[in-house]
Amino acid sequence: MARVFVYGTLKKGQPNYKHMINTAKGLAKFQGRGRTAEKYPLVIAGKYNIPYMLNIPGTGHHVAGEIYSVDDQMLQFLDEFEGCPDMYQRTLMRIEVVEWEGKGSAGETRAAAEGVVECFVYSTTTYPPEWVGLPYHDSYDSSGKHGLSYVLRESR
Repeated sequence: MARVFVYGTLKKGQPNYKHMINTAKGLAKFQGRGRTAEKYPLVIAGKYNIPYMLNIPGTGHHVAGEIYSVDDQMLQFLDEFEGCPDMYQRTLMRIEVVEWEGKGSAGETRAAAEGVVECFVYSTTTYPPEWVGLPYHDSYDSSGKHGLSYVLRESR
Protein backbone atom coordinates (compact mmCIF):
# COMPACT_ATOMS: atom_id res chain seq x y z
CA MET A 1 0.00 0.00 0.00
CA ALA A 2 1.17 3.53 -0.76
CA ARG A 3 0.21 6.70 1.05
CA VAL A 4 -1.30 9.53 -1.02
CA PHE A 5 -2.18 13.08 0.05
CA VAL A 6 -5.07 14.68 -1.88
CA TYR A 7 -5.78 18.41 -1.62
CA GLY A 8 -8.28 19.11 -4.41
CA THR A 9 -11.24 17.54 -6.19
CA LEU A 10 -10.53 14.03 -4.80
CA LYS A 11 -11.23 15.02 -1.17
CA LYS A 12 -14.44 14.04 0.61
CA GLY A 13 -17.33 16.25 -0.48
CA GLN A 14 -15.55 17.35 -3.67
CA PRO A 15 -16.52 16.62 -7.31
CA ASN A 16 -14.12 13.70 -7.94
CA TYR A 17 -14.30 11.99 -4.52
CA LYS A 18 -16.48 9.32 -6.19
CA HIS A 19 -13.29 7.91 -7.75
CA MET A 20 -11.66 7.42 -4.34
CA ILE A 21 -14.51 5.18 -3.18
CA ASN A 22 -14.98 3.29 -6.47
CA THR A 23 -13.46 -0.10 -5.64
CA ALA A 24 -13.46 -1.01 -9.36
CA LYS A 25 -10.56 1.48 -9.65
CA GLY A 26 -8.75 0.01 -6.63
CA LEU A 27 -8.74 0.51 -2.88
CA ALA A 28 -8.31 3.82 -1.09
CA LYS A 29 -8.61 3.90 2.70
CA PHE A 30 -8.98 7.25 4.45
CA GLN A 31 -6.21 7.61 7.05
CA GLY A 32 -6.62 11.17 8.28
CA ARG A 33 -6.30 14.85 7.56
CA GLY A 34 -3.04 16.69 7.12
CA ARG A 35 -1.24 19.64 5.60
CA THR A 36 2.01 20.03 3.73
CA ALA A 37 5.00 20.41 6.07
CA GLU A 38 6.43 22.98 3.66
CA LYS A 39 4.53 25.84 2.07
CA TYR A 40 3.38 25.49 -1.54
CA PRO A 41 1.27 27.67 -3.85
CA LEU A 42 -2.18 26.13 -4.39
CA VAL A 43 -3.87 27.86 -7.32
CA ILE A 44 -7.11 27.39 -9.23
CA ALA A 45 -6.29 27.69 -12.91
CA GLY A 46 -7.30 27.09 -16.49
CA LYS A 47 -10.68 27.24 -18.14
CA TYR A 48 -11.95 24.30 -16.04
CA ASN A 49 -10.92 25.83 -12.67
CA ILE A 50 -8.65 22.95 -11.71
CA PRO A 51 -6.71 23.11 -8.41
CA TYR A 52 -2.96 22.80 -8.88
CA MET A 53 -0.25 22.65 -6.24
CA LEU A 54 2.76 24.28 -7.90
CA ASN A 55 5.96 22.52 -6.91
CA ILE A 56 7.63 25.64 -5.50
CA PRO A 57 8.56 24.68 -1.92
CA GLY A 58 8.70 27.57 0.55
CA THR A 59 6.14 29.72 -1.31
CA GLY A 60 2.43 29.98 -0.55
CA HIS A 61 0.71 28.15 2.32
CA HIS A 62 0.73 24.87 4.22
CA VAL A 63 -1.87 23.17 2.01
CA ALA A 64 -4.63 21.19 3.76
CA GLY A 65 -5.87 17.84 2.50
CA GLU A 66 -6.56 14.19 3.22
CA ILE A 67 -4.24 11.20 3.61
CA TYR A 68 -5.20 7.87 2.02
CA SER A 69 -3.61 4.47 1.91
CA VAL A 70 -4.06 3.12 -1.64
CA ASP A 71 -3.29 -0.15 -3.39
CA ASP A 72 -1.26 -0.44 -6.62
CA GLN A 73 -4.41 -0.48 -8.77
CA MET A 74 -5.69 2.80 -7.27
CA LEU A 75 -2.23 4.39 -7.55
CA GLN A 76 -2.15 3.45 -11.25
CA PHE A 77 -5.66 4.89 -11.70
CA LEU A 78 -4.63 8.12 -9.93
CA ASP A 79 -1.54 8.44 -12.15
CA GLU A 80 -3.78 8.21 -15.22
CA PHE A 81 -6.49 10.45 -13.74
CA GLU A 82 -3.93 13.13 -12.82
CA GLY A 83 -2.24 13.01 -16.23
CA CYS A 84 1.03 11.92 -14.63
CA PRO A 85 3.76 12.77 -15.56
CA ASP A 86 2.69 15.48 -18.05
CA MET A 87 0.07 17.52 -16.19
CA TYR A 88 1.02 16.54 -12.62
CA GLN A 89 4.06 14.77 -11.26
CA ARG A 90 3.76 12.32 -8.36
CA THR A 91 6.39 13.16 -5.77
CA LEU A 92 7.00 12.26 -2.13
CA MET A 93 6.30 15.11 0.29
CA ARG A 94 6.30 15.45 4.05
CA ILE A 95 2.76 15.87 5.40
CA GLU A 96 1.99 17.06 8.92
CA VAL A 97 -0.78 14.97 10.44
CA VAL A 98 -3.65 17.09 11.77
CA GLU A 99 -6.01 14.24 12.64
CA TRP A 100 -5.19 10.52 12.33
CA GLU A 101 -7.74 7.73 11.94
CA GLY A 102 -5.47 5.22 10.26
CA LYS A 103 -4.80 1.85 11.79
CA GLY A 104 -1.63 0.29 10.54
CA SER A 105 1.68 -1.11 11.68
CA ALA A 106 3.30 0.11 14.89
CA GLY A 107 5.84 2.06 12.82
CA GLU A 108 3.08 3.73 10.82
CA THR A 109 1.15 4.63 13.97
CA ARG A 110 4.32 5.99 15.60
CA ALA A 111 5.13 8.12 12.53
CA ALA A 112 1.62 9.56 12.59
CA ALA A 113 1.86 10.21 16.34
CA GLU A 114 5.11 12.10 15.73
CA GLY A 115 3.13 14.31 13.41
CA VAL A 116 4.76 13.83 9.99
CA VAL A 117 4.28 11.14 7.33
CA GLU A 118 5.64 10.83 3.79
CA CYS A 119 2.97 10.76 1.11
CA PHE A 120 2.81 10.83 -2.64
CA VAL A 121 1.38 14.16 -3.81
CA TYR A 122 0.33 15.19 -7.30
CA SER A 123 1.88 18.61 -7.81
CA THR A 124 3.16 20.25 -10.96
CA THR A 125 6.34 21.78 -12.34
CA THR A 126 4.77 22.04 -15.81
CA TYR A 127 2.60 25.16 -15.63
CA PRO A 128 2.40 28.51 -17.43
CA PRO A 129 4.57 31.12 -15.65
CA GLU A 130 1.58 33.43 -15.08
CA TRP A 131 0.05 30.88 -12.65
CA VAL A 132 2.61 31.99 -10.06
CA GLY A 133 0.73 35.32 -9.98
CA LEU A 134 -2.67 33.74 -9.21
CA PRO A 135 -4.12 33.88 -5.66
CA TYR A 136 -2.71 31.18 -3.35
CA HIS A 137 -5.11 29.10 -1.24
CA ASP A 138 -4.41 27.07 1.90
CA SER A 139 -7.26 24.67 1.22
CA TYR A 140 -9.52 23.81 -1.70
CA ASP A 141 -13.29 23.65 -1.97
CA SER A 142 -14.83 23.61 -5.46
CA SER A 143 -17.72 25.75 -4.21
CA GLY A 144 -15.53 28.05 -2.09
CA LYS A 145 -15.75 31.82 -1.85
CA HIS A 146 -13.25 32.11 -4.74
CA GLY A 147 -16.25 31.59 -7.07
CA LEU A 148 -14.27 29.31 -9.42
CA SER A 149 -16.42 26.19 -9.70
CA TYR A 150 -14.62 23.11 -10.98
CA VAL A 151 -15.84 21.83 -14.35
CA LEU A 152 -16.26 18.04 -14.34
CA ARG A 153 -14.56 16.13 -17.19
CA GLU A 154 -17.90 14.85 -18.42
CA SER A 155 -19.07 18.50 -18.80
CA ARG A 156 -16.06 19.72 -20.81
